[in-house]
Amino acid sequence: MKTDTLQHKAYLTVLRAEHMGMCFGVRDAITLAKRVVQSRPLTVLGELVHNDTVLDDLRNRGVRFEAQPDEVETETVMITAHGASDRAKGHARESGLKLRDATCPLVHHAHKQVRQLVEDGYHPVVIGRRGHVEVRGLTEDLSEHDVVLIEDDIEALSPRQSYGVVAQTTQPIARVHELVDYLKNRFPAAEVRFVDTVCQPTKQRQSAAVELAKRSDVVLVVGGANSNNTHELAKTCREYCGEVHHVQGPGDVRSEWLAASGTLGLTAGTSTPDSLIDAVESRVHELSNCPIPQMPSSRRWPDLK
Repeated sequence: MKTDTLQHKAYLTVLRAEHMGMCFGVRDAITLAKRVVQSRPLTVLGELVHNDTVLDDLRNRGVRFEAQPDEVETETVMITAHGASDRAKGHARESGLKLRDATCPLVHHAHKQVRQLVEDGYHPVVIGRRGHVEVRGLTEDLSEHDVVLIEDDIEALSPRQSYGVVAQTTQPIARVHELVDYLKNRFPAAEVRFVDTVCQPTKQRQSAAVELAKRSDVVLVVGGANSNNTHELAKTCREYCGEVHHVQGPGDVRSEWLAASGTLGLTAGTSTPDSLIDAVESRVHELSNCPIPQMPSSRRWPDLK
């Protein structure tokens, strides 16, 4: 069987983003699920994280996943790191279920800010992906709200005296500011109050992705197919690098991507485990017919601050 490797590259430099991979919120959620399932049957409502590798590992440990409380057969259920509305939690409790809450603290903060804006009389606007589990959690308890992601969404808004704006925690902060400014220009007579709810890990990964893309011939972004922050990382990298590929694992890496690459940048979404990032890098070196260099630069590139 012919091995799919490149013989003409003498050496391939792999640069890792300064900030990449799992954030503390995801790690804490996974740790909680592993601990709970050791002592009792556990069902997670929805996907704990948007990464198939992580989910498969949890299934192998006995964790179950269901979309609705009515489908749960275990006594204990877990809310995902993306959070849930009070209404959804109440529905679960009314069904006789015991809740374990793995909501990221930074998502809890976003919920708090939305409630405060409503209490202060602002019409709530969430910058994010309509239908995303985090956005549903942020909006399901509200009597009225709007979700926007592009300028056309803002054009379709009804005029209000005041708008209170927050963002899905994994949205690119630069894009969020663009949409807030667009909202202000669209309704100049309205008061627009923006509360920054984009999480720090997302900001760090976006900023590091920009610097990585500027230094790379090709960029690989590792993360689940349904991961919003991974998609946003790839989108950001494409603004600064002509060849960017979103891969879910080592099997997605193609040798032809490496043919013209002297420097390959590697970054990953906040649901991507270190082991998967390592496996992707190993596959890159295998396909380029180069050993993995035993030096710091192959693991993580220097801080440019």
